[in-house]
Amino acid sequence: MTTSFQTNPYKLSDLMRECDEGKLQLPDFQRGWVWDQDRITDLLASISEGFPVGALMTLDASGEVSFAVRPVEGAPSPAKEIEAYLLDGQQRMTSLYQSTYTTVPVSTQTVKKRPIKLHFYFDIRAALDPDVPRSEAIVPVPEDRIIRKNFGRDVKLDLSTEENEFEHLHFPIDRMFSAQDWQTNAIDWIYKELDQRSDHLKLINAFMQGVVRNFDQYQVPVIKLGKDTSRAAVCLVFEKVNTGGKPLDAFELVTAMYAAEEFHLRDDWKERRKRLVSTQPVLDKIEPVEFLQAISLLHTKEVREAAIADGKEPPAISATRNSLLQVPLSAYQKFAPKVEAGYIAAAKFLHSLKIFKARDLPYQTQLVPLAAILAELGNTWENDAVRQKLAQWYWCGVLGELYGSAVESRFALDIRDFKTWVTGGAEPQTVQRASFEERRLRTLRSRLSAAYKGVHALLMKCGAEDFKSGQPYDQAVFFDENVDIHHIFPQAWCKSVGIGPEIYNSIVNKTPIASGTNRMLGGVVPSSYLGRLTKGNDSNPAIAPDRLTSILESHEIEESYLHADDFEGFMDDRRRRLLAIIESAMGKEALREAEVPSDHEEEDYYAEEEREAAE
Repeated sequence: MTTSFQTNPYKLSDLMRECDEGKLQLPDFQRGWVWDQDRITDLLASISEGFPVGALMTLDASGEVSFAVRPVEGAPSPAKEIEAYLLDGQQRMTSLYQSTYTTVPVSTQTVKKRPIKLHFYFDIRAALDPDVPRSEAIVPVPEDRIIRKNFGRDVKLDLSTEENEFEHLHFPIDRMFSAQDWQTNAIDWIYKELDQRSDHLKLINAFMQGVVRNFDQYQVPVIKLGKDTSRAAVCLVFEKVNTGGKPLDAFELVTAMYAAEEFHLRDDWKERRKRLVSTQPVLDKIEPVEFLQAISLLHTKEVREAAIADGKEPPAISATRNSLLQVPLSAYQKFAPKVEAGYIAAAKFLHSLKIFKARDLPYQTQLVPLAAILAELGNTWENDAVRQKLAQWYWCGVLGELYGSAVESRFALDIRDFKTWVTGGAEPQTVQRASFEERRLRTLRSRLSAAYKGVHALLMKCGAEDFKSGQPYDQAVFFDENVDIHHIFPQAWCKSVGIGPEIYNSIVNKTPIASGTNRMLGGVVPSSYLGRLTKGNDSNPAIAPDRLTSILESHEIEESYLHADDFEGFMDDRRRRLLAIIESAMGKEALREAEVPSDHEEEDYYAEEEREAAE
């Protein structure tokens, strides 16, 4: 077995020179440099004592994987062609380059994150004192190389000239790799008054041998990935080495790869996202990786169909991270407008299901195949028969709770099967495999649950009207009246009669109600707030009893249980009613509680949702 990398020691001075010349650069997806002055000080101190500071990782730039690049921060525009990408070690290389190789002040920050520009010096006497920790011998100095005191009125230490550096025995670390020139000038200065400066000569010579020599001879282990390293491997490397920061996602890698072809993916995405979310609140949480996933589904499906037409082995339809990295720029440019249109159609479709806000979206992940399916269907999706199947597929995914994990494989099956289903083929596996158990209604208590959000939307879709206004919940009413899901038997009353939250917080005891209506109902027993509605007052005219019956019926509520304040009877009846509309939406029968085997262990969904909320 051969490895795809080599590990070699490199002189620090050579690495600094390669950064300066542009032979070693950063792929553009690398995030900015963020180390503060204390971390820089510790790094310099470690090298000055010959301690290890960790390995670097580079990638041979002569392979097929090509990224847009930028120099190490502070380095000039590259004069030579790049030879390697710096994959791991940006913070260390940038800190060392700025502090040891260029006289431009280091742009860093204090521990409290305040931006500051500094030069770093070794206090030579302190650096040679074995009782002084090496980090305390490193002195950060302001940009003008003068340390002041008394609120800036008095000079404490002036290192603004070489002579002052010699006089005060402070070595500028930014001269580390031209230290012999500094030493030569120091000796010339010393010999002008040798009698008075002989101690300076001894100390500077000892410092050159004991500290500077360590920098000059310091070697860094470098793991070099070969030119045959794949894009997926590069992404995996970053996932492993970037444990201290935000995980690198595929969008950043693809951005860098497209930039090498002079296409600015981030700008393109920014404009598309602006168009998508400006008028579509349900799309507010759309992520760039999701957009790429929808494109990958369409691209890999096209590649698969072409292979089948040519009699070749068909590759898989895919939306995995690896497949995203394989989407060529030409495919992105071809499918991005279609996917954008697919997302706009998705928002329109979701509005028809009474899902208006991103917070109420059962599964953010299900938007990916939905947008891809709609992009492929074009205007065909507005045909009634197609809409019916699209709605059935969507509700099966939501109420069957199929998009919580391992979603990429389901994406691929959805985009593969849906269009053929429309033209008479077999049902997509999402429809085939979806099931709903009656007992699940008892455990749907948290709005984190997709099925909980689904039942909420389904009630509005089935025509629920507001208790007070009698208006159906269209988009205008939903936003104007701040509609949300609220208790039917108020929780204050439930608590007062000893009903626990694991029962009264069930979706069975919840329904969509406008915020103003909910305030008017208050926390009283249902028979009381029904009386308020039918009696009315100066600001709220009375609702005719038969009209109130119709409104409650639109929520799948049998009015008699509320008048009798019969919580148990209400829960049993409404559970049956909700189950009926769920079955209608999914196009299949649910599993009744009586059909569940007696030894079937009930899953604690509520505990799981609580854990998700805590995370």
